[in-house]
Amino acid sequence: MPFDAPRRRRCAVVGLGARAQLFTEALAGPYADRIELAGFCDVNAHRMAVHNDWIASARPGRPPVPAYSADDFEEMLRRERVDLVVVCTVDHLHDHYIVRALEAGCDVVTEKPMTTTAERARRILDAQRRTGREVRVAFNYRYNPVHSAVRELLADGEIGEVGSVHFEWLLDLRHGADYFRRWHRDKANSGGLMVHKATHHFDLVNWWLGAEPETVYAQGGLFFYGDEAGDRRGLARDYTRAHGSAAADGDPFAIRLADSAVLSALYLDAEAEDGYHRDQNVFGPGVSIEDDMAVLVRYSSGATLTYHLTAYAPWEGYRIAFNGSEGRVELLVEESTWTRPDVRTDGASAVLHGSAVGDEAGRTQLLVRRAWEEPREVKVPTGEGGHGGGDVRMLADLFGERAPGDADSLGRAADAGDGARSLATGLAANRSFVTGLPVDARRLMDSGDDS
Repeated sequence: MPFDAPRRRRCAVVGLGARAQLFTEALAGPYADRIELAGFCDVNAHRMAVHNDWIASARPGRPPVPAYSADDFEEMLRRERVDLVVVCTVDHLHDHYIVRALEAGCDVVTEKPMTTTAERARRILDAQRRTGREVRVAFNYRYNPVHSAVRELLADGEIGEVGSVHFEWLLDLRHGADYFRRWHRDKANSGGLMVHKATHHFDLVNWWLGAEPETVYAQGGLFFYGDEAGDRRGLARDYTRAHGSAAADGDPFAIRLADSAVLSALYLDAEAEDGYHRDQNVFGPGVSIEDDMAVLVRYSSGATLTYHLTAYAPWEGYRIAFNGSEGRVELLVEESTWTRPDVRTDGASAVLHGSAVGDEAGRTQLLVRRAWEEPREVKVPTGEGGHGGGDVRMLADLFGERAPGDADSLGRAADAGDGARSLATGLAANRSFVTGLPVDARRLMDSGDDS
């Protein structure tokens, strides 16, 4: 190495499931000249070996990434001289690794949600302040070009002062069902869809408005999935998990892990080590999360949000409208216009979106409706790659090199404070589900008590 060459930062990834592939491929590939992939850490040695096999196949001759058990996390940080930790574990363990990494002198990139409770969010914020290290939350939706265009329109005052936001998010029968097949179905693991999924959406609203949630009122329940609803509607099948079960044959809600080389390697072939089943029955017992949720939020700016998340829709996408003092902005994103019952995947994800299936694909439309003017469509390239091009742009911001003066004018980089604010709405909604009362989101996060 030349004398004046900068030392590459040394990075470890903890949690080597499917989502980690986005980061391991980036760190072993386009960003390898800046960051050295120095360690893997997981409860399952097989999954770490799978990621190493993928890296070796793509880059022959590269030595395997050192692999450590979850119990040896701190030893890995010391022995491998880690500077940066990427956290992709089950959601409720995020704070466990984030805090320990910060206290060991590392910076952190964490998958969303940052964590699953207000108490755990306080732990992270306290550790970040105490250590002075950096925490970045991987909110890739901020980097989607159409979402950035919305941010620019609102920040430029295109519709004046925003008074209200209407936001509907639909998960189709393929994607929505997937949260009820795996560990997310247990609220203790994921915080429910208000935390695991909607934290993306609540972060977008915080970012778009430049405001914080103050008061939250919500209603939600398990309407479609779970054993009771499945029995009542005649959708239930008599199996615990799909693999090896004749009862799952022909079930459009079942996933066939063996159809996907990636999912087989990461989960089916790894079961002997930890007993985790990635293909549970969505109409089986043990589902403790909601699938239909309505939320009303008041923000520090005075604006209000009406939000609805449906996890069993016939099409996938979202509709957002901003009502302002000088007009209205409307965004429609159709990721699929309908859902085939027989589509199978051979990719890293159990879910094929409409764009991947072809004739299911929909459209994206961004309209500005200023008062007294004809509506104007804003054309925005949707970009290549996951999340409308958001993934590749986020990775460049996290791991790439910025030219001097190349500031992020849209403020897309999300820190621990942003992570906590995105959680405030979902955690308050979860509490409101139970109490039936409005919840002060500020007090909830300040106290760190969301019991």
